[in-house]
Amino acid sequence: MANAASGMAVDDECKLKFVELKAKRNYRFIVFKIESQDVVVEKLGSPEETYDDFAASLPPDECRYAVFDFDFTTNENCQKSKIFFIAWAPDIAKVRHKMVYASSKDRFKRELDGVQVELQATDPSEMSLDIIKSRAL
Repeated sequence: MANAASGMAVDDECKLKFVELKAKRNYRFIVFKIESQDVVVEKLGSPEETYDDFAASLPPDECRYAVFDFDFTTNENCQKSKIFFIAWAPDIAKVRHKMVYASSKDRFKRELDGVQVELQATDPSEMSLDIIKSRAL
């Protein structure tokens, strides 16, 4: 359903795939893009894929939303995982593109019930694995 403020609609597949990532762990990550007035699934990362595979799937010059299921071990040696929501908006993306993604982000993120950490990145160094690890603990 479209939101009057952003005019964006969220494709049902986005929510379905997110639930599968969260509950069944069918995917390591999901990359979403805005096409016309809809947020749609662009890429699904299999459970075997790594953080590097995920980072490589984000275009260097276009905005995207993404979720990444990060597995880690706590200082107490417990296995845990956290779901990250990443708003990717590279500096070289078109200004209009960045504005559309920025204005739709909160509405879209609300559709994904279960996101634990949000990260905004304008270049790969802002979402490095070290940053992900530090935000997860």
